[in-house]
Amino acid sequence: MRRFILTRLVQSLVALAILSVVVFALARATGDPLHLILPMVATEEDYANARRYLGLDRPLHLQYVKFVTNAVTGDFGISLRARRPVTDLIKERLPNSLKLAAFSMAVSMLLAFPLGVMAAVRKDTRTDRTAQVIAALGQSLPTFWVGIVLIEVVAGRLQWLPAGGTGSLAHYILPGFTLGWFVVAGMMRLLRSGMLDVLDAEYVKMARVKGVAERWVIWQHALKNALIPVVTFAGIYFAILVTTAIVVETVFAWPGIGRLAYEAITSRDFPVIQAVVLLTAAIVATVNLLVDCLYAFIDPRIRYAS
Repeated sequence: MRRFILTRLVQSLVALAILSVVVFALARATGDPLHLILPMVATEEDYANARRYLGLDRPLHLQYVKFVTNAVTGDFGISLRARRPVTDLIKERLPNSLKLAAFSMAVSMLLAFPLGVMAAVRKDTRTDRTAQVIAALGQSLPTFWVGIVLIEVVAGRLQWLPAGGTGSLAHYILPGFTLGWFVVAGMMRLLRSGMLDVLDAEYVKMARVKGVAERWVIWQHALKNALIPVVTFAGIYFAILVTTAIVVETVFAWPGIGRLAYEAITSRDFPVIQAVVLLTAAIVATVNLLVDCLYAFIDPRIRYAS
């Protein structure tokens, strides 16, 4: 088990190292950020002074070594646009993304659990077909389109909920539902599949033979075992929600880590882009590592096969 965890840890660190090279190169491939920072009347001397002050005049390999060395200690430099430490910007935005992801995950579970269970219990009925249509729509409709429609209809025409910003629970509903729309579909299909397997198990049949109430058999005996893969994937989904919220946060003007990344990309803010990408990659790698270890702990065949 220790060797398995060490192997997975080394693989995660190698992946992060490769990603750091890629994001460092791609951030600089977007162009010179000084064109967006300095005024139109700036002279060549102003450009040279700014480039020297920001360290952009140094060779790329030296810039990369400094970037990695500082990143290991938690120092991601100064934002070119905000002129503030990148760490401070992330500390301000990351809690908003975590709260939105937690709200979205809670909504997803509240919708997916009853739909998934009912679809399995009433297999091949109208309920099952309706649930599968919802799942297909959840996995096929683009997230940005769902968000725009909700803003236009719910916030614009009906004026039931605010279209953007933060401040109250009402501000979470539209972006939270939009962000969790895809998760509802995936989790519902996973739960339906798990329930169908469990409902045919011998211990479930035995419970029915003993006269246990059908409601108790479904929600206590069957659902408890069908939840194992769902709970495991919920951790991965949560990491995905935090790291892929750039579209939703931009559409709903949500001040989270995704919108920070969008603002950094449009302004060629290298330090912020690099920090956000590495941070989100580290979150995904950590969650995947924990899930792999959990799987190996539950099923020893996985670690022996690895």
